[in-house]
Amino acid sequence: MSSMFGKPRTSSERPPPSPLPECNVAILGCRGVGKSALTVKFLTKRFISEYDPNLEDTYTSEELVDQQPVLLKVMDTADQDGPGNCERYLCWASAFLVVYSIDNRKSFEGCQRYLEVLARHARGCQRRCPVLLLGNKLDMEQYRQVLSAEGMSLASRFGCLFHEVSACQDFARVQHVFHEAVREVRRQAEWNPPLRPLFISEERPCPPVATPVSLPTHHSLATCTFNTLPTVNCKEIPSVAQAKLVTVKSSRAQSKRKAPTLTLLKGFKIF
Repeated sequence: MSSMFGKPRTSSERPPPSPLPECNVAILGCRGVGKSALTVKFLTKRFISEYDPNLEDTYTSEELVDQQPVLLKVMDTADQDGPGNCERYLCWASAFLVVYSIDNRKSFEGCQRYLEVLARHARGCQRRCPVLLLGNKLDMEQYRQVLSAEGMSLASRFGCLFHEVSACQDFARVQHVFHEAVREVRRQAEWNPPLRPLFISEERPCPPVATPVSLPTHHSLATCTFNTLPTVNCKEIPSVAQAKLVTVKSSRAQSKRKAPTLTLLKGFKIF
């Protein structure tokens, strides 16, 4: 007898790839310190000469950091006069780059306000996000107003890393800073593993008056009365969600790396 269904088809579709771990980096600092220049240099290896200082956007790139893939999202912020409406990136970012220009002392003083805001936020939410203090425009050394020792001292005061770079010249050093932010997020995830599940008791509502239970008298034994106890159920609290970014080994890291996926950079003139 012939089958009415025939032979099953062999599926040639591959299972969907597992999502990459994500790392969200917000770049903070006063106007004119080169936040957009750093962002575009990291994403395109090019330097921009003109851009809209009021433009704020988030860009995405697939990166390979220490042979492990990560989806790196970079928010190029556009605060007008220091940290004002900062809730949009405080709850979003996994790490922060606080940037100043070495040839502008006012921008360095503005960095202190950003670091204070981040420190208060970390104390309030009990969640520590890595912070990197970044002195930009190293190519303007002859006009330097902020010494390297001052940047190191400020970073030590707030417990963050310190780097000096030039978005105009050195792509390798700029890339190192962004990758170092990813490494710090990974280290933070390893230092704070998820807690084990806890067990709590849930008491059912008991009657207002205990119900006496009497035992029958037998062989002149005294009558005993017991009070019934409420029934107790144990429920398991769901395990704490793991951090967004987890150090994993993926087959993608060993295969030929694809070109990074970038969103369009609007408002920039790239040369």
